[in-house]
Amino acid sequence: MTTIIVIPTYNEAENLPAITAELFTLDIEEDLQILIVDDNSPDGTGQVVEDLARDCYPGRLHIIHREGKQGLGTAYVTGFKWALEHGADYVIQMDADFSHSPSYIPQMLEKIANYDVVVGSRYISGGELDERWSWWRWLLSWWANSVWTRGILGVCTKDATAGFKCWQRSALQQIGLDRITSNGYVFQIEMAFISEKLNFHILEIPIYFEDRRIGQSKMTVPVKIEAALRVFEIRWRHRNVKSVPLPTSAEI
Repeated sequence: MTTIIVIPTYNEAENLPAITAELFTLDIEEDLQILIVDDNSPDGTGQVVEDLARDCYPGRLHIIHREGKQGLGTAYVTGFKWALEHGADYVIQMDADFSHSPSYIPQMLEKIANYDVVVGSRYISGGELDERWSWWRWLLSWWANSVWTRGILGVCTKDATAGFKCWQRSALQQIGLDRITSNGYVFQIEMAFISEKLNFHILEIPIYFEDRRIGQSKMTVPVKIEAALRVFEIRWRHRNVKSVPLPTSAEI
């Protein structure tokens, strides 16, 4: 079984050596590969990955260089498509900054065989946020998940904005990545909404969400406002989405 971890990056040169090293030392049976989708980071993230791929992880670490800062959502769609084209059975999405601990990945892979997607959740029993978060940041995140997104879209997933997930290949195929149009962080909400519209089997496992160790967060106030407003667009655009069985091997 092949697992490909997709990590979008913008100015993560300092984090990449450590996160890739930790991922490649995980005790898992699957063939593990990492794909970095870099938006032409001015700090040289792309070159760092090229050097690591050549000197440390040939054939296991890959990179897609994109021109300019095109956004988180399109980075994930690009990465997911690449992973499917290169034979991934499972696709994991995560951040480069250790907010998502690699230590949860073996548990995700253990559970994914019985689900369409496994979500690393901050808002179910046992989930935790970094204690260094301000009360305002905590309140905004909780409100976005528990009140705003759930109220407008009716999603049951407790952490609809989660960015740490493990997907079955078949789930990403059924979603149809060409219909995902979100550029920014609202991508997470769009994927959660469609997953529930398609009646996916979703498992949330509790995680501790650590604040980034190095660098600055890209979640600025304007980004958060844009994500909140686009929830209405998501509801309208995907109002007719229904579960459609994948074609059998005989039909392909």
